[in-house]
Amino acid sequence: MLNMKQDVQKTYKSSDTEEWLDRVFTRPVGYQWARLFARLGIHPNTVTILSIVIGVSSAWFFAHGSWRTEGSTGLLLNIIGALLMMWANFYDSADGQLARMTNQKTQLGRILDGAASIIIFVPVYCAMVWRCYLHHDMEFRWLGIADTEQNAVCYGLLLFCVSLFSGFVCHSGQCRLADYYRQIHLFFQKGEEGAELSTSTQQQALYDAMPWRGHLIEKTFLKTYVNYTRQQEKSTPAFQQLMSKLRRQYGAVGNAPQSFRDEFRRQSLPLMPLTNILTFNTRAIALYVCCLADLPWLYFVFEIVIMSALCEYMRRRHEHLCQNVKASLP
Repeated sequence: MLNMKQDVQKTYKSSDTEEWLDRVFTRPVGYQWARLFARLGIHPNTVTILSIVIGVSSAWFFAHGSWRTEGSTGLLLNIIGALLMMWANFYDSADGQLARMTNQKTQLGRILDGAASIIIFVPVYCAMVWRCYLHHDMEFRWLGIADTEQNAVCYGLLLFCVSLFSGFVCHSGQCRLADYYRQIHLFFQKGEEGAELSTSTQQQALYDAMPWRGHLIEKTFLKTYVNYTRQQEKSTPAFQQLMSKLRRQYGAVGNAPQSFRDEFRRQSLPLMPLTNILTFNTRAIALYVCCLADLPWLYFVFEIVIMSALCEYMRRRHEHLCQNVKASLP
């Protein structure tokens, strides 16, 4: 049992960045899937695609899961939807674990893994909007709105706009920043080899050098990744200033003294739980609860208000951290 636990820990990016629920549940299950995929010779990118397919399929079940109007069938469909998203998350864990176990890390795999959450949640959000459009009688009674087709259509369109903002602005931005802060932490903890910290300039150079012929899918995804890294840099001006100062002073960030790297890691470590909250598990649990409570619209409130506030708090703390350590440099 101890050996098993140690084997799972070897597939972590770092214990610093692992969430409690992942350590006790997701990673052990993902590790067993990764072992199976390794024996079958399945590439990590294939596992990522399977994760996306399974996660997207949960949308149909969430769309038809109103127990208020569909009784026990609706409840069962909610549970199936939640189980499918959990299964997708196991595979999302397994792809990275498999890549580290078999040393099959690729640029496309990194991009696919980062995009998987958004790709999965988009149809799920649309399904929740459709469900609200179909089953809105309780909400209309609360608001004193006449239950007419015209009002239902307006309600559905309004929620659709809210879901677009929730998904493409809030969800995407929160995960993008949380991922960046984890990679920054790993960079200062383990160096360039232990992190996937890249700049938009580096990604643009890769994009420019890659021919379209024979690389259509990879180049298309790489274009989105260039924009992804640009948005990360735009959101973190103090960190960019810190990196510039380290390059000027030491020639390369990796040449910074170990004492500086240790101090950055020490101050960055308390922020890692926030980065985990802003990625999958907390978001998924909130979605399960809202759907099982038959209040799917409440999830969008949670993401737009609560998660956005946490994200801004995390951003401000990290920027303050960067300003402090920058000031400490000679």
